[in-house]
Order: sequence, then structure tokens, then C-alpha cells
Amino acid sequence: MGPIVDESDLPGYTMRSSLLLGARSLRSLAKPQQQDQNVLFSLYNSAPRHSRIEPPVCAHIVVSRPLQTSRRELSTSAIPPSSARPLSQLQFQRPQVLQQLRFLSSTPAKSETPTPVIKSERKQPKQEDNDDDEEESFQRSEKANQASQVNLSARLSKEGSANSGGAGFGEVWRLIKIARPEAKILGIAFVFLLISSSITMSIPFSIGKILDIATQGGQKTEDLQSDEGSPMLFGFSIGTFYLALGSVLAVGAAANYGRIIILRIVGERIVARLRSKLFRQTFVQNAEFFDANRVGDLISRLSSDTIIVGKSITQNLSDGLRAFVSGAAGFSLMAWVSVKLTGVLALMFPPVAVAAFLYGRAIRNLSRRIQKNLGTLTKIAEERLGNVRTSQAFAGEILEVHRYNTQVRKIFDLGKKESLISATFFSSTGFMGNMTILALLYIGGGMVSHGTITIGELTSFLMYTAYAGSSLFGLSSFYSELMKGVGAASRLFELQDRQPTISPTAGKPVTSARGTIRFENVSFAYPTRPAVSIFKNLDFEIPQGSNVAVVGPSGGGKSTIASLLLRFYGPTEGKILIAGEDVSTLNVKQLRRRIGVVSQEPVLFSGTIAENIAYGRPHATRSEILRAARRANCSFIGDFPDGLDTPVGARGTQLSGGQKQRIAIARALVKEPDILILDEATSALDAESETLVNQALTTLLRGSNTTISIAHRLSTIKRSDTIICLGSDGRVAEMGSYKELSSKKDGAFSKLMEWQMSGGDSTNERSHAAQARNNPTPTETEEIEYMLHSGEGEHDDVREGDEEIQGSKIQETVTEAVEQKKK
Repeated sequence: MGPIVDESDLPGYTMRSSLLLGARSLRSLAKPQQQDQNVLFSLYNSAPRHSRIEPPVCAHIVVSRPLQTSRRELSTSAIPPSSARPLSQLQFQRPQVLQQLRFLSSTPAKSETPTPVIKSERKQPKQEDNDDDEEESFQRSEKANQASQVNLSARLSKEGSANSGGAGFGEVWRLIKIARPEAKILGIAFVFLLISSSITMSIPFSIGKILDIATQGGQKTEDLQSDEGSPMLFGFSIGTFYLALGSVLAVGAAANYGRIIILRIVGERIVARLRSKLFRQTFVQNAEFFDANRVGDLISRLSSDTIIVGKSITQNLSDGLRAFVSGAAGFSLMAWVSVKLTGVLALMFPPVAVAAFLYGRAIRNLSRRIQKNLGTLTKIAEERLGNVRTSQAFAGEILEVHRYNTQVRKIFDLGKKESLISATFFSSTGFMGNMTILALLYIGGGMVSHGTITIGELTSFLMYTAYAGSSLFGLSSFYSELMKGVGAASRLFELQDRQPTISPTAGKPVTSARGTIRFENVSFAYPTRPAVSIFKNLDFEIPQGSNVAVVGPSGGGKSTIASLLLRFYGPTEGKILIAGEDVSTLNVKQLRRRIGVVSQEPVLFSGTIAENIAYGRPHATRSEILRAARRANCSFIGDFPDGLDTPVGARGTQLSGGQKQRIAIARALVKEPDILILDEATSALDAESETLVNQALTTLLRGSNTTISIAHRLSTIKRSDTIICLGSDGRVAEMGSYKELSSKKDGAFSKLMEWQMSGGDSTNERSHAAQARNNPTPTETEEIEYMLHSGEGEHDDVREGDEEIQGSKIQETVTEAVEQKKK
């Protein structure tokens, strides 16, 4: 049954719903345009009470009572919110809309009776204060906009370093130089190429002479007879000549075999060397690089791009040289047979050369686009298959298959376009070649009838023409494949040329990391978000051999301390000292060998338990691995039939969470580190697993190493000698023992513990849920604030072309409300 509409309230309802519909539309716009939402807050809060209604949750709302209607009594139509563009991109004037909204909120409608404020009385602010608040909200929003900007300067281009221009000689030469280490063996292959090509090009000449002997075509063949009148060819009898020709062809076949096998082996060697070099170059990059680049794209560069490059500079280069040698020899022999016919054939060269150039350029661009989309496809497959359980848990199989198929379709369309271009090029050049042959037959036939050339010579010329035409097409294919190789190589060169900002091998040697750890006025922001400061003049000291717990609010930078100690990143200001040495001057690889890390989500690699424990120390003996496993309380290993040789599966899927965590502890222990970092090592475990892990940690903390625990659990915090409590401003809020900090009832640590013990949650949903329980009938201001805040992150993915439609709808709605109020 439809909702009841109070007709007497329709005029006022129309005006109010139009105002709030405008607010709803502005709220659905992209998140960076927070200044518009802040203006709406001030407009709504300053509007008279009678001009406000409960916030709508979709596009159409009808109420039976104007103000007292609760959220449950709202009648809504299930219209999904439309996608939107940022407000600055919409096709209407934002200042005009905001001015109209201010007009709507300035005076009451004549047809309505003011209604008293429910729950809390809000004083009407002065206009000057309103303007100040509005200006302040705009300033805050501008800072938020700057903070939301992401710096992706470390991201690799999807189309390579040369995607903006054509392939120059330098880029092609750099591609060929990849094969420089194989120059000697490639030289042998080139000698085989010359032998096989020379033998091949001798066949038309021999066939022409044999035809002349068979037809006895006039005076031209008299020199082919011996004094006794028996036919001779090159001083040999016909039988001897055939036997010699067969032997020569066998030598050509052997040379061709040697050329092919050498090039295939060299090609595989080049691909293997490229992959090894690029994988090593990728592995030494800093954390900033992996923050900005997807793993799938890197895998695509290491796999498919290297194959294309290897083929381009071995097999394709050999085919190109073969075509060049055969073509040059063919044209020389054609000119020797008949200059006139060679001139006729030369007329087809200019159009074919132009077509080959255009074809190669189009193929190069398509190759780059195909490789880019292949990288995206690999990224999708790697990401989705790596999280297949999550997709299955949310019944997202159809969605993920559709996403994958969409990318496959893009690659298919590009491949189809490449096929169309290739078919057009080769069919048109083939047609031109056939027409040229027809012209040669017409002109050559006349020359034979006039005795200018013999039938054998015409036959040899036509065969050379076929060889030369094949060579010309071979050069066209060589050029197109070379351009494909250039397109793939540009992606490899971009990765190869990138140098890490923190060199893993430079710096002073590190034999020990024992000593006092000091953060001295450290300021830091992640490179991908430089406007968001994590630390501001952070200053604290950790004595050697102490057990320190780092606590603080979520996002306060606790794990960032570990990243800075491991030199995944460098501080923007200040210094980090270990035993008085600035870590920025130390050898990174040697420093990391002296630091052990146990993370919240332990990462295990495919292999056995022993291999994963020894990962922290590859040359560890069997007894050292067993001792580390016992110290980490890994007694479950004895329950497996293969013991330490039990496979853990991909990412440790054959083990439970607690088992993986204890193996990770054993991996850190086998290193015998000077500094041990425990990054919330028990936060994701059940009670039984946590007890076993805590027993292992208790044993661990008895050592002489310095331990830094990043913790939420009270049990972990109590075990610590010193607690460093970080504040939300990026500085140390409090520092001391558990007894000292817990005795300060108004201190930051006590408040944090009180919040955690009460089961608090930092998410907005929990906060508003708790507020709703305490206040079942929220004020209208709370309603509109909740509506705007909850929709802050909606509609990040927008559809093209919706901005003009939505902008016009918002302006029409607000304009109608203004006209209604004027009436």
C-alpha cells in the first residue's frame, strides 16, 4: 500500500525535499570535493527548523508527517545512487547552486508553521560567524585534498619508456646490443647463413642452363656442347653436374640446420639472462617501487616481454639477414641476366617500402598496447587467484570471471586489429608482386620471341624475382617483428634503468647491531602520499637489551617504526641511530641480517618446514634449525610423518595460523638477531594458539637482544620493560613502564587501554551505532551528518558521460525550490 501524503504540507515538503535532494546529490559526488559538503553542513545547520526534514536515503521520499517521522517510517523507492564525477567537472555553476541553497535556508516558507527544535537547542549563529566557519571548512578541505593526492612517480609506464614517440636508431641498436655476449657464436651462425643462402641462389641459374640444354634454344646454347657433341654444363657432363648439385644442396641443408639450432639455443640463453637480470633488478628496488607497481605487471615483463625480445634479436634477426642476403644476391643476378626486366621490377619497390614502414609503425604501437593489456591480465589473474577463497566466500566467481573475460576481450580485439592490418599489408603487397610477375612475363615473352634472351634465362630471371619478392616480404616481416621487439624492450629497459634510491650494498659494513637505538627528531611521510605526515619530530631512545612495546592508535605509525629501522624507507628529516651510527650510512643488506622480524601475517614460501626456518640463515645446520624450532615451541613438527621435511604448501596453506606464526618465530630465532621486531605477532590468533606463541615469545625475550613489540594485546604490553605510546600527532605522547603509565588516569596510555578494554572500535559505523543505542531518536543535524559521512567513500568508480546529466538535475532541483520559495 502506498504512503499517505499530507496535501496541506506539499508546498513546504517540496521545498524542503528539493533542498535535501540537492544535499543528497552533492553528498554522492566524489570524495575530494569536501568543501561542498562542508558548506551544506553550515547551510543546513543554519537553516530554520521548519525548512529541514529527515535526510533522504534515496532519490524519492514521501512522508506522512513533516518532522516527527522516524527513519523507519520513511518510504523510499529502491533507486540506486547514480555514479558521479567530482563537482568541479560538472556542467553547472557551483557558486550559483550554493547561493540558491543559502537563499533557501535564509527565511521560512509562508505556508509552514515553525516547529520547535527536538532534543537539543542550537543557537542561530551570526552571519559573520557562518562565513568564518565556511571559510575555515574550505581551508580544512583543501588540506584534505592535498593529503589525498597520491605520488606515483615510482610507477612504471605500462607502455614502456618510449611510448610517446617512435623507435629511433638508438633504441633499435640498444635492442640488438642485448645479444652482444653471444657475438662469436652468432658470427658462426651468420657464416652458415651465407653458405645456405649462396647455395639457394645458385639453383635458379642452374635450372635456366638445364632448360637451355633441353630446348637447344639457338646460338645461345652452342657453348654448352662439347667437341663430341654431347651436352656439357660448367665443364661437367649432365650426370656429373646433377651429382655435384645434389652434394651442394646437402651442404646447404647442413648449414641451414646449424644456423637454426645455434639461433634457438642463443635465443633461449638470451631470454634466461634477461629474466635473471631483470628479476635481480626488481628485487633490489625499494618499498616505494612496490607500493606504486602491481606484481602482475612485473610478472608480465619478466615472462612474455622477455620472450618477444629474445625472439626479436635471434630468430627474427637471422631471418632478416637471410632475407637481405638473398634479396641482394637475387637483384644482382637479375641485373646480370637482363637490365631491362630489372628496371620493370624496380617500379614496385617504392610503394612496398612505404607500406612496410607504415605497417611496422602500426604493429609497434599495437604490440605495446597488447603487452600493456597482457600485463593487466596477468595482474588480474595473480590478484584474484591469490585471493580465491575470499572471492568464493562472497560468491564473487561470476564477477571475477567477467572481469577477467573483459580484459581477455580487449586483448582479442587488439589481436584482431593486428590481424586485419597484417592481412591488408600482405595481401596488397602480394597482389602487387603478382601483377609485377605478369608484367615480366609479358615483356620477357616478347624478348624471347625476338631472341634477346633464352627461355632458360627468362626462367632464371622469374625464379630470382620470386626469391627477391620473398626476401622483400621477409624484410617487411623482419621490420614488423623488430618493432614488436622494440615495443616489448622499451618496457624492459624502463625496469632495467631504474635504480633504487637506497642502495642495498653501499655503506659501512655492519658486524653488529647491538647498542642504543635512537630516533632523533624523525619526520616521515610515505613517498606515495607525501602530504600525509606520519611522524613529526619523533624522538625516543631504546637501550640495548631492553624489551620495548610500541602502542598507539590505528594508523599512528607503529609498524612504520619497523620499516624505518629496516630501511625500507628513509626519514624525510632527522636521523635514526644504532650504537651512535646513522643507519643511512650503513650497509643495508648487512644491517637487515642483524634484525629479525615476526609480522602479524607470517609469510611462508613453497617448500619444506626446514627450508622456511633456514630462510633467515641459508647455511644453518640441521641441529641449528631443530634448536630454533624447539625455542619457538614448534612441537607440532613431530606430529608430521616427514618432520622438518614436510611441505608447507603455497604460502603455508597446509599449516594453521598458529603453526605458521611459530615457524616465523623460529625463522627469526635461527638468525640470532641483535634486534628483534614483533609486529603484532599474536593479534590474529585464537586463544590456544596465542598461548603457545606467547610461551615461545617468553623464551625469546629472555635473550640479550633488543626486542621491539608492536602490540595491541595487554599480555604483550605487560611483558615489556618500557612502553612507548604514540600520539595521533606523530609524536611520543607518553613513555614509561606499564605501572607508571597505567597510574596516570588521564594519560594517553590509560585512555587507549580503557578504549580497548571497552571493546571500542575506531570505525565510524561502530561509533554511530553506539550513539544510536544511547540516543534512539537522533537530531536532524546528527541524521544529516551521519548521511553525509557514511556516503563519503561511495561512488569512487564513475561512469563516463554522467556528469552533465547529474549536474543539470541538481541545478534544476535547486532552481525549482528557489522559485517555490519566492512564490
